[in-house]
Amino acid sequence: MFNSRIFTGWFVGMLCLWLVLFTRYNDLTFLAEHWYYPAIMVLGAFVAGLTPEGGGAVAFPVLNIFLSVDRTMARDFSLMIQSIGMTSASIYILSNRNNNLRDYKPLLAFIPVCFVGFVAGMLLLQSLPVYIIQALFLSLITTFAIAYVWSDHRGDRPRLHLSGWRDRALLVLILVVGGLFASLFGTGADIVVYTLLVTRFRMNEKVATHMSIMLMAAISILGYAYRHFYDAGLTEYQVRTWLCAYPVVLFMAPFGAYILSRINVEWMLRGIVVLNIAQLAYFNLNNPSWAKAIWSGVFCVVLMAIFSLTLSRISRRKAADQAAVQQA
Repeated sequence: MFNSRIFTGWFVGMLCLWLVLFTRYNDLTFLAEHWYYPAIMVLGAFVAGLTPEGGGAVAFPVLNIFLSVDRTMARDFSLMIQSIGMTSASIYILSNRNNNLRDYKPLLAFIPVCFVGFVAGMLLLQSLPVYIIQALFLSLITTFAIAYVWSDHRGDRPRLHLSGWRDRALLVLILVVGGLFASLFGTGADIVVYTLLVTRFRMNEKVATHMSIMLMAAISILGYAYRHFYDAGLTEYQVRTWLCAYPVVLFMAPFGAYILSRINVEWMLRGIVVLNIAQLAYFNLNNPSWAKAIWSGVFCVVLMAIFSLTLSRISRRKAADQAAVQQA
């Protein structure tokens, strides 16, 4: 994992920066009292580097639903921590000689479009009831994980190819929707963009995963900056909790990307499915209500239909291509 001088320099430099910041703004007593923040991110950051789900897919529901941390604080923590973890994974990906940097060039257009969606979500969607946001997020990550693991969706194109204005319009729409999700949960843009890349555009799974990681890293940095410089909404407490988990994600996210490049990750992904189902079940069983159950059910049905249909398209295309080759 440390074969690249660029990544090694980044890792050492950011670790030194953490030591300076922690010494100045935090202390071991606070770390001991808030041990669950770095503990959560051991798994969260690993998931962020290994899959198209960001670290917020673990951090947001655990903090907001299990530990009853305010929804806004849970979202901000997801953005703040991904700005380190997913950026670290991105540096590892970009500095890996086995990866072709030209494959990731579309991100230069993806990022500003997605950030427009994020800003729109910050301005327009923040008054939604918390239980609806929770139900939407848990339904999103659960249905995506199920459809992702149990469908033959693997593409083979190493680069993005757009065939016309409809492809461009669909891509812009999904990027904006991804930004809206990120404004609510601190993650989500990576999931919806990945789904589009491997279905509509039939991109290679690992290249699409890398692109989704780098997109979410950029949106996390921009979102973190938006909250601090424009909203002035970050507190000293949030910065201190961020510093608690900083070194964990600095290592674990690129470690997940490293594992992705070397093993078949199907069993790990199935474990994530179980985790997501358990989180959705806990949400509905803890202080149950008809409103929570109805919204969860509606979101699950709609999202499962969308993900299943889109992820199955590549299977049909593959079968058609194979049949054409055999006939020829």
